[in-house]
Amino acid sequence: MKKYFLTSAKTALVLVYMVIIAGAVVRMTGSGMGCPDWPKCFGYYIPPTEQKELEFTPNKAYDKGQVIIKDERLLVAKSDFTATSSFFASNWEAYTKHDYAIFNPSHTWVEYINRLVGALAGLACLLTFMLSFSFWKENKKIIFYSFFICFLMGFQAWLGKTVVDSVLSPYKITTHMLVALIIVAFQLCLIASVSTTNTILLKDSKFKLVLYVVLGFTLLQVILGTQVREAIDHLVESGLPKIFWLESPTLSFYFHRSFSIVILLANLYLFLRNRRLQLGVQKLDWVLRILLLEILSGVIMSYLHFPFGSQTAHLVLASLLFGVQFYILLQTTKFTQSKS
Repeated sequence: MKKYFLTSAKTALVLVYMVIIAGAVVRMTGSGMGCPDWPKCFGYYIPPTEQKELEFTPNKAYDKGQVIIKDERLLVAKSDFTATSSFFASNWEAYTKHDYAIFNPSHTWVEYINRLVGALAGLACLLTFMLSFSFWKENKKIIFYSFFICFLMGFQAWLGKTVVDSVLSPYKITTHMLVALIIVAFQLCLIASVSTTNTILLKDSKFKLVLYVVLGFTLLQVILGTQVREAIDHLVESGLPKIFWLESPTLSFYFHRSFSIVILLANLYLFLRNRRLQLGVQKLDWVLRILLLEILSGVIMSYLHFPFGSQTAHLVLASLLFGVQFYILLQTTKFTQSKS
């Protein structure tokens, strides 16, 4: 079992990033309410593809919890029953979590696929947890990491439910994103705990200090970015055309844009110091490439009025940047941990 553990952990990490990508696509396409209930979608395990499937149909067999849209309201079947030729309100109850009763097949299936990817990632994390018991005698920390990741995946699923129930509360969406990054961090801790290569003996304390600061900057920038996105969401809901979204930017937008320069300079400092002192931190090349692409995607959104895919790329690049920076931090601290 032990020989499969690292492969399982890395697969789970990739799937967690796939969930982040899928979530970004959901936001980009405005599909967050594509499935108005949870964990099912309109009361189905496999969601409908046409509006008529959600309309009352005479002589149709309905299962308990199945949803229909009637008079612009969501109604839920109270129990299993077969409809007659007439609609009887006594067979139904109103859906009380919210009053969002719109069916868009594209939005529904984008959100449904997001949930499927999330379920697949959850299963991969559960498998990794089961395999972690092969390290019971030598490193119980691995079991703890694996268990905590499963707990966070469950919490993330519950949080996804609250996001839907709140009809996409911006605060809850931001929390949803931050929890995803925490899962990435613990998944990387798990991988670093069993990896026997790429450990860096770092003797430069100044480099290490700046690395901590830079990682904090990245998290702060992600939070600022979600605030900018929340402001944009309000403009989208108002029906304002894209070309006017940044006509009167919020203060958080200006701070977010300017702070990217600070982050670039800080990472450039780490890159140059690493080269000058030959510290051997190779993944800083990745950091700079990802960061430059991140800034480029931000410029494209700002000056080309949010072309399709740019918001998704921006969010995914931010999560990749955090992941690489955090793994560098683990590489440079693992030696000390192994000697303790």
